[in-house]
Amino acid sequence: MTEPLNDADELALLKGGDQAAFARLVKAHHRALLALARPIVGESEAVEVVQTAWIKAHAALKDFEGRAALRSWLSRIVINEARMMLRQRKREVFLEDLQPEGAEPFADRFRGNGHWGAPPVNWHADSPDSLLTREELADCLSALLDSLPSNQRALLELRDSDGLPFDEVCNMLGISASNARVLLHRARARLFALVDHFEETGEC
Repeated sequence: MTEPLNDADELALLKGGDQAAFARLVKAHHRALLALARPIVGESEAVEVVQTAWIKAHAALKDFEGRAALRSWLSRIVINEARMMLRQRKREVFLEDLQPEGAEPFADRFRGNGHWGAPPVNWHADSPDSLLTREELADCLSALLDSLPSNQRALLELRDSDGLPFDEVCNMLGISASNARVLLHRARARLFALVDHFEETGEC
């Protein structure tokens, strides 16, 4: 039985131009890259952006030094392609679309002393993980992610889903750390509120 390849072996194959290895790379990351591009350029253009990014990544793999994770490197290429498309079409993405000044997503959940005013309901699933496996909630979460502003969606994808370092995410998106913290907090707050509401009502 053939031993599975480790990351170093796989990277060596990729840098050597192995097409099967590249096909595995595409299979592993294509959907996540589409999800990253979609909120920036829109549904129809996301496919074009990612396809162009794959072409550029294929050409550049031989020079990839492995200083960053492959997903991080690919994500940076996708974001650059998305920004280039927006510039070419004279469109603008606002990376600072915050809620009104002073708005706080959890403000109505706490009393002045910092204690819960409206505590989260008790999950009746065995754990949050098992709750998230519900098909209905998964559909609600998917719809919420699609509705998030592009900056919030990108932060969730890169920081929470991909686990990239916070500073690296800020650099990739071209936003300040303070702005990113606010945006990420608000995106997580919306996810929290959705799960809370779903558990209480069974609806989105």
